[in-house]
Amino acid sequence: MANAPNSATQLEYHIVDVFTDTALMGNGLAVVFDTIGLSTERMQAIAREFNLSETTFIQRRDISTEKQEGVRVRIFTTQEELPFAGHPTLGTASVLKLHAPEVLADDTIRLALKVGTVPVRFHPDTLFGQMTQRDPEFGRQLDTFRVAQLCGLHAEDLHATVSPQVVSTGTAFAIVALRYHEPLARLRVDQELATQYLREHGGRWFYVMGPTGSSNPSWRARMQFYGGEDPATGSAAGCAISYLVGHSLVATGQQIHVQQGVEIGRTSDLFLAADASEGKVTNVRVAGSTVPVAKGTIFLP
Repeated sequence: MANAPNSATQLEYHIVDVFTDTALMGNGLAVVFDTIGLSTERMQAIAREFNLSETTFIQRRDISTEKQEGVRVRIFTTQEELPFAGHPTLGTASVLKLHAPEVLADDTIRLALKVGTVPVRFHPDTLFGQMTQRDPEFGRQLDTFRVAQLCGLHAEDLHATVSPQVVSTGTAFAIVALRYHEPLARLRVDQELATQYLREHGGRWFYVMGPTGSSNPSWRARMQFYGGEDPATGSAAGCAISYLVGHSLVATGQQIHVQQGVEIGRTSDLFLAADASEGKVTNVRVAGSTVPVAKGTIFLP
């Protein structure tokens, strides 16, 4: 057996699939432990090495601080650091529950992200967790015809009574509601033109969703970015339920089931709810399960 390579730094990592209870489905996430002192450039390089949609880096502090303020976590895509992302938040909290249970308090783990502290509450003895995201900020409403064009759809595919709109619970998405879910099969986002358009209007990516006409699931969604597609987008899901409740397409407090990733063979199950009172949307909840898949060691010179 070959010896482990000589290395000045060895980092423990775990890979989990998020928003699923079945391994090799949902959205994969790499979680790296003990990364205090690791440079931003090195974290970005590690994220590119894993080549998953996101990789997170845990930076432990004393336990009393972590229980009060949260476990410090940084989130990277293959191209950039994000202030907030949903499936990395849920997946990282699940890894901490398994491998650092001392941070669990009242079935809740708090993560200190760049966007602020986000709590994840778990059902007892499970890895089904529910994160509570920041209250949404509603941005500009977008032109239906232009959005349809950028998404490779027809204007009549989009919802008849509400316009696409930029919403953020930490990362800004343009939420696009369809009349039905069937047009999702034709979704082809023009990434170059869409990126320019969304930057001009305060958004990052399109999150396109449509009702199925059945109670389970009630909605289907897709999110294409970086020339590819995300199997599950928890941050966008928080924006989406905020939009749906804010425009009275979903009742306040009602939980809906959204499936994403179906078209790319990575079906994900997200459970969303939000409250509305006096014209304000609050208490945005995004929930799902996590499955451990792999673990190992990173060797760095």
